[in-house]
Amino acid sequence: MKGLVYRIVRVIIFFLAKIIFRLRIIGQSNIPKVGGAIIAANHVSYLDPPLIGCSILRKVNFMAMAELFNNPFCGILHKVLGGFPVKRGEANTGAIRHAIRLLKKGELVLIFPEGTRSYDGRLQEPKGGTGMIAALSGAKVVPTFIKGTEKALSRGSWRLKPLSVTVYFGTPLEFTEDLSYILSDSTKGRMHDDLIKRRKRLYSSINIKIMDEIAKIQKISMGQVVEN
Repeated sequence: MKGLVYRIVRVIIFFLAKIIFRLRIIGQSNIPKVGGAIIAANHVSYLDPPLIGCSILRKVNFMAMAELFNNPFCGILHKVLGGFPVKRGEANTGAIRHAIRLLKKGELVLIFPEGTRSYDGRLQEPKGGTGMIAALSGAKVVPTFIKGTEKALSRGSWRLKPLSVTVYFGTPLEFTEDLSYILSDSTKGRMHDDLIKRRKRLYSSINIKIMDEIAKIQKISMGQVVEN
């Protein structure tokens, strides 16, 4: 039943987006047809999750602010559409574990590495969660850039503007680093300081690579030449 509701709502949002925002989708074929994958996108507007989600033919799960689940109607709607709560400014180990479980089950998870919406559309520094989820799940990461929502519904405003929006899906990234030390337990169930530091460095390095790819797509969207 949930799957049917999701498909119906996705189609409705897609056609509304085509009419209101003249939605364009570039690189849709880069979304894996099967298997788990992280859709890692920039974040500039509340419009980002529904417009990115409706641009993908498969069901997309996504992290949403925990406050949205306080309202009974909103909470049920978000759950039906694949949303699960995440609290800003907290460790959110439960949300991270849930995302990893979904990815290992072969599902798609939309994540915004920046953690919060940008005020001016510029890319922000990534947070640690995305790198951790990518490393521990082993899932591919599809770098994604959404353009136009920062003007169609800017941060701090509820005025919707019928401006064009484009979603760009880049080539999937695979992180083949040796992760054996991440998945192993140290003696007596405690992690050594060196192990903790190596984990953090790996997560940070994955975050930076993801944001670098999103930045390249942003430049391409602006007509700039990107060097490999």
